[in-house]
Amino acid sequence: MCYYTQQGKTAGQLSDFYNKNVDDPGNVVPAAFINGFSFPNLPIVLDTKPELITTNFTWGLVPTNREADFRKSTLNARVETLGDKVSFAPSINKRCLVIVSAYFDWHWNDPAGKSKTRYEIHSAVDEIFYLAGIYNTWQDVQGAVWNTYSIVTTEANEMMQYVHNRKEAEGDQRMPIHILKDDEKAWLDASNHPMEFAYPNYNPALISF
Repeated sequence: MCYYTQQGKTAGQLSDFYNKNVDDPGNVVPAAFINGFSFPNLPIVLDTKPELITTNFTWGLVPTNREADFRKSTLNARVETLGDKVSFAPSINKRCLVIVSAYFDWHWNDPAGKSKTRYEIHSAVDEIFYLAGIYNTWQDVQGAVWNTYSIVTTEANEMMQYVHNRKEAEGDQRMPIHILKDDEKAWLDASNHPMEFAYPNYNPALISF
């Protein structure tokens, strides 16, 4: 799964790397460790505004007319069941890309997880990279606007099967879908089925520390 990330670049660095403007540079706060359960805003690229880095969306998708405390269950969305889940199905064609410089996962050193080793996962290609996402935006009856997203996950590749071994016995090892910079348009294009980006159909190289 993916609940903890890193975004270590300034707004200017993001803009230079992706050749895109940032809608509100003041919202870009570099951080070495970001806890998804604090529902932070991370810079993303929306399918409706691919030329722009957007900063007013927060992590943890809130489906229309759901309560905010539902968000702890929607930090991640499984690519295999996007169209089946009530929370995610309306957003299956609302694609975004979440910008990170790393994400974190823990290897369990014993079956109970009493001892764990933290791994920092990076792209083997780029110092900043995209994670596949879906999003939702709506206004509640009080007039508040909810701009939220989830990170889409897939079956773990060989490296992440080792790192994310918590559910090894059940065969349920996961990783976020890493989208290469050159494949940005492909993920944002809803005519491309999400499973085209699932492992092993799509498997960009990662490295871990």
